[in-house]
Amino acid sequence: MDRRRWVVKAAAAVVLLLLSTTSHGGARTEPSVKNNEQQFVFNYTLAKVVVEYASAVYMTDLTALYTWTCSRCNDLTRGFEMRCIIVDVQNCLQAFVGVDHNLNAIIVAIRGTQANSIQNWIKDMVWKQVNLHYPNLPNAKVHTGFYSSYHNTLLRPAIKNAVRKARKLYGDINIIVTGHSMGGAIASFCALDLAINFGSSNVHLMTFGQPRVGNAAFASNFAKYVPNTIRMTHERDIVPHLPPHFFFLPKLTYRHFPREVWEHDVDGKTIFQVCDGSGEDPNCCRSVFVLFWSVSDHLTYMGVSIASDHWSTCRIVLGRGFEQLQMDLASNIVMSEHSVDLVIADHSVKID
Repeated sequence: MDRRRWVVKAAAAVVLLLLSTTSHGGARTEPSVKNNEQQFVFNYTLAKVVVEYASAVYMTDLTALYTWTCSRCNDLTRGFEMRCIIVDVQNCLQAFVGVDHNLNAIIVAIRGTQANSIQNWIKDMVWKQVNLHYPNLPNAKVHTGFYSSYHNTLLRPAIKNAVRKARKLYGDINIIVTGHSMGGAIASFCALDLAINFGSSNVHLMTFGQPRVGNAAFASNFAKYVPNTIRMTHERDIVPHLPPHFFFLPKLTYRHFPREVWEHDVDGKTIFQVCDGSGEDPNCCRSVFVLFWSVSDHLTYMGVSIASDHWSTCRIVLGRGFEQLQMDLASNIVMSEHSVDLVIADHSVKID
């Protein structure tokens, strides 16, 4: 037990030391994909679309999200059909569900941690694991905070209901789940849940800069349930290294599920390296030495800024955004070609 406490304290000290680390600059040229495993092909064009959804869900102007007119809603995601906006003010969570007709897919995007609170979030990250109560996932343990953020909040019932309604309208189309940072961790549990309920062949997961969320047993079983998974990592991003992976503590440690695609620069050229199927490829982001981990590399993926557009506390931002949307709807100034569900919870709403 003393040894475990020492390891945790040492890891925490290293993380705090690295929080002020900055990423290097340099001009970027057209990216290329390095794929050493022929059976797995990385779709760069699809990833560019999905990262824009992962960025858009950070927007605090819910009116602009409702009508899909936000500043991050007018590029590759233009024409997106918003179906449901979910806001849990008490738990500082935000997500949306809609349909991308170009991809012929339902999009589920879950917001991560705000830029101004990432350092505190990393510093406060705990290792506590709980058993995962799903059938056919023996010995699987997961991060209690990330797991609870999906299963014990408004997100799970609201997302599943919105997906069912979208499939009732558009049929048995694919589901793409995405998120960045903590949103990517929560998106992992969402994708697993949807795969179990709607079939693994229909659910695709693509996250950006997500931390580890479970032990080795969870990682191996996750790959079976959600085989269509990509975890994007970027350069020296610190978050994919957390909670730390200790090979000498197999029962305590966390482990990534596959498949990682590492975005990094080689001689001024951006490379998207498809990593091996282990989830912990030593030649990908794990090759970055601990002293070079960076917070700033966490805030940009594929040239897209992924952070909140408002410098404030989460609860205040979400509360104001919701209040403004209510006023806009009451004033009939918000126009939409179809109805959009709003699922809102604040501190006075109890989540079953």
